[in-house]
Amino acid sequence: MSQVLSELLSLLSLERLEEGLFRGQSLDLGFGHVFGGQVMGQALSAAKQTLKTNRQVHSLHSYFLRPGDEHLPIIYDVEIIRDGGSFSARRVKAIQKGRPIFYMTCSFQEPEVGFEHQDTMPNIPGPETLLNKQDLAQKLKAQLPQSVFDHLMAESPLEMRLLEPMNDMTSDKKPAKRYVWLKAKGKMPTDPCLQDYLLAYASDFNFLVTALQPHGKSFLTPGIKMATIDHAMWFHRSFDLSDWVLYSVDSPNACGGRGLVKGQFFNQQGELLASATQEGLIRMKHNVVK
Repeated sequence: MSQVLSELLSLLSLERLEEGLFRGQSLDLGFGHVFGGQVMGQALSAAKQTLKTNRQVHSLHSYFLRPGDEHLPIIYDVEIIRDGGSFSARRVKAIQKGRPIFYMTCSFQEPEVGFEHQDTMPNIPGPETLLNKQDLAQKLKAQLPQSVFDHLMAESPLEMRLLEPMNDMTSDKKPAKRYVWLKAKGKMPTDPCLQDYLLAYASDFNFLVTALQPHGKSFLTPGIKMATIDHAMWFHRSFDLSDWVLYSVDSPNACGGRGLVKGQFFNQQGELLASATQEGLIRMKHNVVK
């Protein structure tokens, strides 16, 4: 396991302060605020630690209320909503500077056998033929701001390879679809809870930006402002992020200053592992000096 992956899994494990109260440290990824995937992964970790059974998360629904300060820790307050015969429900409030920045409700279920069907995995090339982010950064080095280039070249806990990556410095318009192969940078522990936390973390990468592709814009376009409003996930089957997983993303709608995106995670055997949706703020300031 790489050092950066070990540090991220430690970040997602949290410090228990007292019953139902946890503290998580923040990681600065250069966004100017706490990365939303970090907050979701930590909130899910806090909720799971209040369960006394082996129930696994099957869904989460979250709202982002305020930007988190990446230089401060986050307090997670977990409310036990219900522990039934098969399901458990939790509500998590993330707090910084005495104010809530995020809410999540999540549900956990005992393992159960039932009917099965799923969508078919997209037929796209495997990860072996695609560039990693360092290779892509080197290819676009002359066009990228130095801060963005340095960020892309830095070691990451996740290996991500995009099919047909966009040049975020151009105004080329593309369909609102994005395919990303991803996996952990090293062998993951066998604990399925850590797999869930890491997938929640990973689900916020390459997501809302897909809604900008039909408009020839990116997160680097001068004047673009983006922020997640809400994010939901459903966990369908067990998985191991030590192996490649395909994140298939599309954006069915953008209007009213908001963009909607949907995502599906598949393993290399074509099994649908999890689904996600997100709506986020997308605004363009037209008076920006270029």
